[in-house]
Parts: sequence; structure tokens; C-alpha cells
Amino acid sequence: MNETKSLSGEIVEVGNLASEQIEDMYHLMSSYYEKVDETNFRKDLSEKRDVILLRDSVQGQIKGFSTLMLLEQTVDDVPITALFSGDTIIDKEYWGENELPKWWGRYSFSLIDEMPDKEIYWFLMSKGYKTYRFLPVFFNEFYPRRDVEFPTREKKILDAFAYSKFPNHYNPISGIISFNGEKDCLKKGVADIDESRMKNPDIRYFVERNPHWQEGDELACLVRLTKDNFNRMGHRAIGNYQRTDK
Repeated sequence: MNETKSLSGEIVEVGNLASEQIEDMYHLMSSYYEKVDETNFRKDLSEKRDVILLRDSVQGQIKGFSTLMLLEQTVDDVPITALFSGDTIIDKEYWGENELPKWWGRYSFSLIDEMPDKEIYWFLMSKGYKTYRFLPVFFNEFYPRRDVEFPTREKKILDAFAYSKFPNHYNPISGIISFNGEKDCLKKGVADIDESRMKNPDIRYFVERNPHWQEGDELACLVRLTKDNFNRMGHRAIGNYQRTDK
């Protein structure tokens, strides 16, 4: 009889990760991405604030994670905070599980509660369609998106964060962060886009905007983090949220 696989999530400060956990995270990342350099992986992880760890509910093994940090910029004399998502992966056997959006959403809600008078955005990079699909599934407004003009102010905010984080790799015209094939990219067969996938208008839009995603190019995206901007599916994924002081 096949066991039903499920995940259990938690948020851990990066500084509190055990060396074995970091090793497990690296190996999980390497199993799905090409060109994952361990030194760069550890360096990238060290600059993050927190990580969402996803474990097998029965065996306790790490089967997914997403790293998080906060960035600050001033745009038109207004201080703005961005939640930046770094390396993110879930073992394929657990695709469809709701733990990542649940914990990511609760983390976002906690930031909104902590900084009620601050403008907060989610700045993320989409190198695969699964990451980009997170946006139309869980949010009302996000950019860039099909059939909607990118508002001038939001574009200025995205440019500010993308330039600051990736000054030598960001193209503000295309909205692409490109590492010229030198950075990690999804292995073939992991999240390929076939003809049936292309029938989805959001996936097709992602491919049009990021035609070299298979080489590791990433589409810079921006989402205003307010509780009202989470759609019905977003609120359902988060579930019963209770504010906790960190």
C-alpha cells in the first residue's frame, strides 16, 4: 500500500541551521538544478534572514525549502521594504502540497503586522513557470502580467531593487536578470514546458517574457504585500493565521 506523502513546515533563522541541514539543502538543490556551486550556495544562504524548511511529515527529512531576506530602498523619497525570495525547491514527490504557500503567506502576514505603516513588496525572480504561476494563483495584483500595463511607480520600485541586488545582470527594458548561463538552471525534465502547458495563458506569457528561462534567465517580478492583495486562494492557503511576536 502506497503511503500518502505530506510535508510539515517551519520557519528557521538561517543562523540557527545545523550543518547537516545546510548539507541536505544543498544536495536537494543539486538534484534539481544544474551548476549549483556549493561555495556560492553557502554564501548566498548566509546573507538570508530566514528559511522555510519543509520536511516529510513522517520521516522528518528535508524535502523543500525557500530562503528569505529583507531589502530596503528609497523610491521618490519613500522608504520601501522588499521581501526577497532566494533559492526555493520542493522535492517532486511532494509537488501539489500546500505547505510552502501556507508558511510563506504567514511569514508575509507577520511582516505586514510588524510594519503597518511601511510599504512592503515581494521581490522575486522567476526562472521557471512554477514560480511565476504562484502569482496569478494567490494574488490579485502583481507585475509583470499579461494584458496589464506595468504601473510607472511599481516599475520604478522593481528597477530599484533589481539594480541594487543584481547591478551587473539586470536589464530594465526586458525585466530579465541574466547570468549568461553561468548560474544554476533547472535540469531538463524537472519542470519542462510542453504544448499542453503553453495552453495556459500565464505560462505562455512567462515564456514570452523570459524566452531563455532554460538557460537560467530569471524574470524579475513585484507584488505589493497587503492582506487585501492576497486573493481568495491565497487566504485559503494561509489558513488560520495568528500574529506572533518574533
